[in-house]
Formats: sequence, structure tokens, C-alpha cells
Amino acid sequence: MRLWIENPLAILAEGAGGGIVVEGSRIVELVPAGGAPSTPVDERFDASRHVVLPGLINTHHHFFQTLARAHPQGIDKELFPWLQSLYPIWGRIDPDMFRLGVRLALTELLMSGCTTAMDHHYLFAQGLEDAIDIEVEEARALGIRAVMARGSLTLSVKDGAAPPDHCVQDEDTILADSERLLNRYHDTSDGAMTQIALAPCAPFVVGLSLMRKSAQLAERFDCRLHTHLAETVDEEEYCLERFGMRPLDWLEEAGWMGKRTWLAHGVHFTCEECERLGRAGVGVCHCPTSNATLASGFCKTRELEAAGSPVGLGVDGSASNDSSNLMEEVRHAVMVNRLHYRSSSAVTHRDALRWATEGSARCLGREDIGTIAPGKQADLALFTMDELRFSGAHDPIAGLVLCGANRADRVMVAGVWRIVDGVPPGVDLVALREAHSAAARKFA
Repeated sequence: MRLWIENPLAILAEGAGGGIVVEGSRIVELVPAGGAPSTPVDERFDASRHVVLPGLINTHHHFFQTLARAHPQGIDKELFPWLQSLYPIWGRIDPDMFRLGVRLALTELLMSGCTTAMDHHYLFAQGLEDAIDIEVEEARALGIRAVMARGSLTLSVKDGAAPPDHCVQDEDTILADSERLLNRYHDTSDGAMTQIALAPCAPFVVGLSLMRKSAQLAERFDCRLHTHLAETVDEEEYCLERFGMRPLDWLEEAGWMGKRTWLAHGVHFTCEECERLGRAGVGVCHCPTSNATLASGFCKTRELEAAGSPVGLGVDGSASNDSSNLMEEVRHAVMVNRLHYRSSSAVTHRDALRWATEGSARCLGREDIGTIAPGKQADLALFTMDELRFSGAHDPIAGLVLCGANRADRVMVAGVWRIVDGVPPGVDLVALREAHSAAARKFA
């Protein structure tokens, strides 16, 4: 089946004013403005009302936190007190609640134009030993591409850390389950729909031994490594006091300074550390909304990119962002970075879109997604501009970002429409919201 997505209102690709041709799961041809496909097509989709973007790629999230949005215990706090307040609440989660949290997060991401969803899940309370399996099942049911990062905690309240004692696991259990998941789900082939990453949580809740052994396992299975790093000043002070080194030195001590690694936040790197990260090829997921909500600071996106680090975009957990909307995150990235660099031209709407697509793909080590080009996977997000907020927008692509687009009209993953007329076919959104809200009330 050859599908021509024809004559879009605008498209984020050079030489494709006449649209693109999709065959199977791939883009096979870009059609110039006023042109037609080089060979006959089986089906046509009129995209004259649509702005076509590469599918957005989320590179940091915590799905279960959708159950704790705007929780009174977490409002108006910075990271460490926020964690101390919410960990006991999160520790009450059960498998049914968790599944609904995952399903809602994935659905919300997909509806925002996200075609590849990453989750960093580290909470394995009793009954949640199969949490990553649940996430894979839910992603496959929705048809969204997924990278599930098997997170971990080894330090708890008894060690002076924030996580409840019953939510952490010992090193052997973590490594054995990581290997099980890699064997079962990790696909390194071109066009892979499911991949596993290894993701010990952060310097203040895991030890160097687990970090080093995770790096060895990642090398063996050819998977990515992910962790939180340099998110707050408190973390920096903790590492200096506990380890006698800065967070990035701790990462290097763990053997993680390489192209397999991408980090969440990266707020408090010095310019010299940005250079080190760039030389090593370490990626950074920028989380502007979460960093603003928790008053963590500003990520040096321009310095990181200039040094050679891939920069991606992530919504982070829905208890610090309070949303799982990646298109909204693109707009927030523009605003936060302009504030940081004190320049309206320092970061453009196209920069933020690049972070959410091509940059995020580089963070995940993927060359088959992130851009609209022949041979790439047919992962696409199509937005209309029929709402009042877009009226008068002269540049459609800029208008999506600057006027606040937040919901795609059509989303394609691997050549299949997964959002049609703004909703995922076959998903009862009202029933999902009601079930999820009922589950969230258990956290009251």
C-alpha cells in the first residue's frame, strides 16, 4: 500500500511541499510543491488543512506520576522536599493503579503528537515487580513506539534517603530483572517498536556498583543508559559532601561517559562540563516545564549543542509537569530558553522542534526516526489550525509553537494512523478518565 499525504498546509521537511509518500512503515518519497509521486499510489490523504511534523519523541517521563498531579503534598516545593513529601504517597501504588497511570500517560502523549514514548520507571513496590512488562503491554495496545527504561532504587529511608524501604530492591534483583527485560523486549533492529534502557535513578538513591554493572550490561546487550543528573544545587552539594566530587565526575567514575548515555535535566553543568559531555557524546534531555515548576534552574542547551551533545526534550513526570503533552513542552522550551539567554532569537521555534524530534532521536541512538526523509520510519504528527488561537498566524509552523498547539488531529506511527480526528480509535477516553481519576483518589 502506497499512501500519498498530499499538499500539506506546511511541512517540516525540505523539498516536500507536495507531500510525502508512505509505503508500509516507511517514508519512500518526498513530493515537491506542485509535483506528484514518481509512481502510482494506492491511496491519497488530503493534508491541505494540516501542518505535518516528524513524530515527536519524548525522552524523559515517569508515567505513574499522572496519578499524583497537582497533589497538595507536592505543590510549591523544590525537588528534595517534593520527593520527601510524595515518595510515601507513591509507595501506596498497586498494579491496577499503575496500569491506568501508564495508559493515560501514553494516550495523552500520543494525542499531543508524540510517536515515541520513553518512561523512566524506578518504583518497584510489592506487586509491581512486572511494572515494565505492563508498560510494554500498554504501549503495544496503543501502537506507540516505546523505550522503557528499567529504573532502580537501592537506597531508602533506612539509609537516609527519601524512598520508602519497601520500594527499593537489592542490586542482584535489579540486574537479574534488567537482563530478563533485555532478553524479552529489547529490539535493536531498524524500525524497532520496543526497546529497553537501563536507568539507575540518581546519585542520591543508587550506588556506584550498580551504575558500573548496569554499564557492563548495556554494553553486552547494546542498549542505552539513562539517569537523572545535575538537576539541582542540592544534588551538587550532596555529591560533593558524600563523594567528594561533582555529579559529572561521579558519572565518569561509574563508567557512563559515552555515547550510550543520555541524562535527564543537566541543569547545573558548568561550561567546562558541557565541553566534556560533548566530547563524550553524552546526550541531555531538556525538561523545561519540570525544571521551572520545581525551580531547579536552566539547562545550558546552546552550550551543550555547541559542544556536540545531543539535546532532546522531555515532559518529565506528570507530578512535576502536571501534564504529559509534548507539543506544549516545545512551546515551553522556547519561552524558558529565551528567558535564560535573555534573547528572543537565542532559541527559535525550529530549535525546540528539532530537540523534540531529531535531537531526541539522537539521545535514544535512533537513526530511523526524528526526521521526514526517504527511508525513515513513517512517524508523523499532523496538526490543523482551525482554532481561534491560530487565526492570523502567517507562518504555520511557527504558529503551532508560538500560538500554543497542544493536540494533533492525526498521528501516524510506523505507517499506521494511531490518532484520527484527534482521538485514538477504539479508546474510550471518558471511561479512561473516570477509571484513572478513581484510582488517583486512592492517593488523596
